[in-house]
Amino acid sequence: MFSVGDKIVYPMHGAGVIDSIEEKDILGEKQSYYILKMPGEVKVMIPTSKAETVGVRNIIDKSSADKVIGILEKDETEMDKNWNKRYRDNMDKMKSGDIYEVADVVRNLSFKQKEKGLSTGEKKMLNNAKQILVSELVLAEHATQEEVEQLVETKINTSFMMFRAEEIQPESVVNKFIPFDGTGTND
Repeated sequence: MFSVGDKIVYPMHGAGVIDSIEEKDILGEKQSYYILKMPGEVKVMIPTSKAETVGVRNIIDKSSADKVIGILEKDETEMDKNWNKRYRDNMDKMKSGDIYEVADVVRNLSFKQKEKGLSTGEKKMLNNAKQILVSELVLAEHATQEEVEQLVETKINTSFMMFRAEEIQPESVVNKFIPFDGTGTND
């Protein structure tokens, strides 16, 4: 059972704060609902009786937030080459509500976007996964959305450069500094 003021995560929607618990009559049925205030002034109603079965959970603590950020610093995990299968696998990870899995989706799709781009569906998925990740890290880190978005981008860019950037092959020193002029003189 959650209380007013608790910071919770609603899978596929992100993290928010329980603003109130209200009894509502919807379609002739009275039920108690958590009124969850989400980023962007969005409010979501979740039946209290079904909260745990739909995957509502408390947000992560600072130590877990550090581990999530650590995932962004690692190399991507293997993804299926078939975009349809990859999409389903990533959707399953996001539906799990596990923030570590969401971070994995963000990192992997960000790498793929930098390497060769994403389909419209995967771009939308990446944006949704980032929103879910950022919303929880904002509450766990007591930071602003802008600070967390910048942190996520920086970690992904750094790990991409570390694991994926092609090394630049220097030109041959001989070709660069000693032009061949065909004289063949060696004094």
